[in-house]
Amino acid sequence: MKHDQFIGRVQARARLASRGEAEGITRATLETLGERIPERVADHVAAQLPIEIGEHLRRTVTMGGAGSGERFGIDAFAERVAERGHTTPPQAVYGSRVVLEVIGEATEGVVEKVRDSLPGELRGLVDTGSSGPLS
Repeated sequence: MKHDQFIGRVQARARLASRGEAEGITRATLETLGERIPERVADHVAAQLPIEIGEHLRRTVTMGGAGSGERFGIDAFAERVAERGHTTPPQAVYGSRVVLEVIGEATEGVVEKVRDSLPGELRGLVDTGSSGPLS
C-alpha cells in the first residue's frame, strides 16, 4: 500500500476533515506505539509500511525518556496520542484503532505481532478497529 492510499483510508474511516488530520493521527499513534512495543516488533512493522509512515514507529524518544518497550496502559496511550495529535483522548483512541486497522490491511500478519506484544487493556486498540464505538 502506498502512502497516499494509507492516509486516505485513515481519513475516510476516522471521518477526518483533512489529510493533514489523518497524517497527524497516524504519526501520533505510531510514535506512541513505537514507545510501547519492543523495538524488534516496531522495526518489523515499519519495514512493511510506506517509508514515510514506518519511520514514525522508529521514533522512540519517549515522553519519559525510556525508549521502546516502555510500560504504560490505555489511559497513558490515549493521553500521549491526544497530545501529539492535538485532539481529545476519546478521539485519539478511535483514531488509533483506525490506524491499526489500516496497518493490518497494509501488512502481512504483523498486526498480530503488535497485538501479542501489548497487554490486555491495549489489545482492544487492535481488535476493535473502525467499526466499534467511538470511545
